[in-house]
Amino acid sequence: MSIMDKNIEKAKNHINPFLHPYGTPHDAVPFDRIELADYEEAMMEGIRRDNESIDRIVNNPDEPTFENTIIPEDEVKGRKHYYDLLDRVTTVFFNLLSAESNDDLEALAQKMSPILTRHANDVSLNPKLFARIKYVHDHHRELTPEESMLLEKSYDGFVRSGALLDEKGKQRLRELTEEAGRLSLTFSQNLLKENKAFELNITDEAQLDGLPDSVRETAAETARERGEKGWVFTLDAPSYVPFMMYSSQRDLRKKMYMARATQGTHDNGNSNIEVCKRLINLRREMAQLLGYKTYADYVMKYRMASNVKNVYKLLDDLIENYKPTALKEQADIQALARKLEGDDFEVMPWDSSYYSHKLKLERFDLDPEMLRPYLEVSNVIKGVFGLATRLYGITFKERNDIPVYNPDVRTYEVSDTDGSYLALLYVDFHPRKGKQDGAWMTEYQGQWIERDGTNVRPHVSLVMNLSRPTADKPALLNLSEVETFLHEFGHSLHGMFANTRFESLSGTNVWWDFVEMPSQFMENYAVEKDFLHTFAFHYKTGEPMPDELIDKVVASRNFNAASACLRQVSFGLLDMAYYTLTEPFTANLMEFEKKAWAKAIITKQLPDTCMTTQFSHIMAGGYAAGYYSYKWAEVLDADVFSVFKKNGIFDRKTAQSFRDNILSRGGTEHPMVLYKRFRGQEPTIDALLERDGIKKGDDK
Repeated sequence: MSIMDKNIEKAKNHINPFLHPYGTPHDAVPFDRIELADYEEAMMEGIRRDNESIDRIVNNPDEPTFENTIIPEDEVKGRKHYYDLLDRVTTVFFNLLSAESNDDLEALAQKMSPILTRHANDVSLNPKLFARIKYVHDHHRELTPEESMLLEKSYDGFVRSGALLDEKGKQRLRELTEEAGRLSLTFSQNLLKENKAFELNITDEAQLDGLPDSVRETAAETARERGEKGWVFTLDAPSYVPFMMYSSQRDLRKKMYMARATQGTHDNGNSNIEVCKRLINLRREMAQLLGYKTYADYVMKYRMASNVKNVYKLLDDLIENYKPTALKEQADIQALARKLEGDDFEVMPWDSSYYSHKLKLERFDLDPEMLRPYLEVSNVIKGVFGLATRLYGITFKERNDIPVYNPDVRTYEVSDTDGSYLALLYVDFHPRKGKQDGAWMTEYQGQWIERDGTNVRPHVSLVMNLSRPTADKPALLNLSEVETFLHEFGHSLHGMFANTRFESLSGTNVWWDFVEMPSQFMENYAVEKDFLHTFAFHYKTGEPMPDELIDKVVASRNFNAASACLRQVSFGLLDMAYYTLTEPFTANLMEFEKKAWAKAIITKQLPDTCMTTQFSHIMAGGYAAGYYSYKWAEVLDADVFSVFKKNGIFDRKTAQSFRDNILSRGGTEHPMVLYKRFRGQEPTIDALLERDGIKKGDDK
């Protein structure tokens, strides 16, 4: 039999795994059995099944009730066992589009995205379905708080998707949402191509001056993998960040910086300039069509901030409190640079990290490379998982019999305090071709409780781009990477502890300016001595990280904290500037950007650089008019951690209260209700100011 005949026979015998029960441990996704053609087939069949389900709801002759309308409608959108095919397949597809993409997946995404958006519009603009939901909204029985939240979310979701518009308005909204869906996808694909296309190939060892051995080894490994000589540096964070910090070659730092800071601006087929302008205008028009002044006003209805005014108040308060310190921090960096390079030397953006590092070394005798040998990735995993065990009593067991989408991925079965199954956790640590830059948490299956009482547990995925192992060393992380791990793990705990009746309200399905609180809360542990003592052991000798070194970490925790804060604030200002526009955006993108964030900027701005064209959060990542959420949630997380500091950072009683009142409750109630139930009061900015060293705490 020829190879072609064998392939034909194989295709005949292939069974689309999405169309049947997976038959894997915990019903995990059978990545090893999925073929490209399976996605489109399953999506189209999923749309057909969705339509059948909706027809059953709208043609039900009985009076609309919560039970026969809202719950079935939620189940159409949910992932209720393997029968909800569409959500099942799209979840896998779009997760892999970020973590394991290729040309075929990207082409299929472009083909299917408008079809999927059209189907979503068909559901949300179905007048008969909305009529039943509205009837229940106006004539429902007494509901539990969780049922009330689901009903309100269902009803208002339809209204915010255009259910009350006339036919002309509905048609226009369809056009806008379909175009926005396509452009968001285009934005991400362009950025991935830009990121992966650049490399700095060094063949003269003299040009590696200043770079530590670990950085050189990783670059040599990258070069070998690409079949090139010498050392290769990329724009992925584990390569870019240390290069900018250590390289003494100013011209090469400039080359790296400009490559990263101009992504998406080049006339090479991957430009995001017009994509961004169009997305901004599409969202403004959508919001105004739905009766809102701006897109930000549309977004704020379901945010703790409530309105645009409160967002600007937070950002302005942070500028007022942090800017004087941040200016001093930058002046100190400039002073050191001139001390080393001469009185005429001007620190440019590609110099900031380099001289900031030298200043930190001078003040604290602390170099991030000193920590790497003690932060071997397996030990860090033990430390982070061990922290969860100590706080919540949960345990982690690695499973090698569960399919993964790449050999880099490790899978863990998570058990609760009583030994019962809690969740599956996928962890994907290192950068590679086809993987978006950054770090994120997502799910392959959410949590919900079936009508028969079965508690369906979540399958959570944690994706990062941490330092890779080399030919002769395991993956050794820096402290910032440990913080990233803790951050995403905080999101993962939010997902794994989910314990709600309805999937659309479980886990991280909360308001956007609340969702970052559990993740940022976990970052606090990175500089706690008692936590570092549990896992920071030398990868060769097994010796613990010396207390002297830990003391330096703790002492330097607020180094340049004010500058870091203003950087985040500047992104928040930029985001709000775009999405508070009331008229079509026609300005020069780069010029607009520079003006929008000017009051939070304390470093030199260059005319050719652009953040917007690579700002995935607000263009393609769901944070449009919501980037301020990181700072909003930081106020909350500092306030929460102050309770742990008071009661003990490993206090089980406090942790259990945090789990019961916040982590397990998802979006079942207003986030401030959940927060106050744990904290006993509303948060203030004081804990954040004290933690960052901007304000001294009360001595008690």
